[in-house]
Amino acid sequence: MTKKKKPYIILFNPDQWRGDVLGHMGNPAAVTPNLDEITREDGVSFRNAFCQNPVCTPSRCSFMSGWYPHVRGHRTMYHMMSEEEPVLLKTLKNNGYHVWWGGKNDLVPSENGFDEYCDIKYVPENQPKPMFGGIFDGGEDSWRGLPGSDTYYSFLVGKLEKEQGEAYYYDSDWANIFGAIEQIKNAPEDKPLCIYLPILYPHPPYAVEDPWYSMIDKSRLPKRIKANDLSEDMPSMLAGLRERYNMEGWSEERWTELRSVYYSMCARVDYQFGLLMQALKEAGIYDDTAVFFFSDHGDFTGDYGLVEKTQNTFQDCLTRVPFIVKPPAHHQIKPGISDALIELVDLAATVHEMAGIEADYTHFGQSLSPLIAGIKEEHREAVFCEGGRMHGEYHCNESAPANEDTSMLYWPRGEMQRSEGPEHTKATMIRTKDYKYVKRMYEEDELYDLTQDPGETTNRINDPNLTSILFDLKEKMLDFYQETCDVVPHRRSSREAKAH
Repeated sequence: MTKKKKPYIILFNPDQWRGDVLGHMGNPAAVTPNLDEITREDGVSFRNAFCQNPVCTPSRCSFMSGWYPHVRGHRTMYHMMSEEEPVLLKTLKNNGYHVWWGGKNDLVPSENGFDEYCDIKYVPENQPKPMFGGIFDGGEDSWRGLPGSDTYYSFLVGKLEKEQGEAYYYDSDWANIFGAIEQIKNAPEDKPLCIYLPILYPHPPYAVEDPWYSMIDKSRLPKRIKANDLSEDMPSMLAGLRERYNMEGWSEERWTELRSVYYSMCARVDYQFGLLMQALKEAGIYDDTAVFFFSDHGDFTGDYGLVEKTQNTFQDCLTRVPFIVKPPAHHQIKPGISDALIELVDLAATVHEMAGIEADYTHFGQSLSPLIAGIKEEHREAVFCEGGRMHGEYHCNESAPANEDTSMLYWPRGEMQRSEGPEHTKATMIRTKDYKYVKRMYEEDELYDLTQDPGETTNRINDPNLTSILFDLKEKMLDFYQETCDVVPHRRSSREAKAH
């Protein structure tokens, strides 16, 4: 392959994978041999990669555009990318790529269709089973227990049962993985290929089949961050969710089972990733391919006594994500782990550079190529994440049938987000390697010394010993908002009237 040829591109995007569940990052319970191998041999894994919003749609709008959620108001599940806005998939398609999209949306309004963004929006020929045994599709949900029980909102399903002789519980994730492998085998000869795989796992409900269900050594799980470890001046969203989830009486053994199933879901995704890499090698295009493995945000998975995620709290388990890049073989690389601070907005900038594309709009990503090559060790001084809403922004409270009825799994978070109290307050995080500050509109700000308190258990916002640190972080946040508060179109408007 010559340097002038555009690389194939794989965007492998599991949903809700927290950044610490990786074997090569030192987690003894994580079963991720394929991701560990690619990091060791051919790629760079970023220890400090952070999303720009801790729920699906705002995060995807951000990493697909290189914009922060505040730039154009993409900060709810119901405000997606409009037709005139930049989306990486559309950019690649317009620059000669054959774009294959297999998996969930949460990016563009479905009523507009997908023709602008991809050549193929994959629909499997063989009907997959409902995800999680039908949890979201009207299937059996006896695992939840009765309303009011301490399992009703737990999201814990446990082991999925396969039919006799089945190797997998053939759901939409498996269907999309096998569909992508077929596309690799039949890659077009006249165009470079881009495969976008926004699969659902390890998004809860926490459910998985064997052999992955039985793979995790529960005794090796890292210590859980418990609710009673926290100082009193924490965001009210956390206490409100704990009350509504009604899981505060759970034993540590029950939390361990939930966490183990989540790790098992990650192990299944790692296996699927390995299948895709093997398909690239068998097709003879592995060396010609740039592979990006990253998640949109993380998951509580029992930390802080919670499951799932929130939209306006910024614990590392929610905001730090896996981000691994294997460049094409001609690209200079120093394989291994990078400690540099990076953001998901850096994805589009890196893909642009590797594909030889010059963006025709203003974005805020920075290419990771110098880090991948080992030319640089540092990238950003700080990373940012934002969420929540202001009082009176009723159009941002995400009212929807999926969370308004108390029988729905998402009712606890939906109920909190509709509140006009402080719970769903608009908030912004700035995080350096050593400190994290969160500006909150309607309740106490947060400040954490991550060198002493990596679990973010003690809010030190009123600690006089950190006054200078707090002032510096506030100044950096002000600079951030001034630098990114808008995007001016590259095309100028005409000021002259045309002659008649």
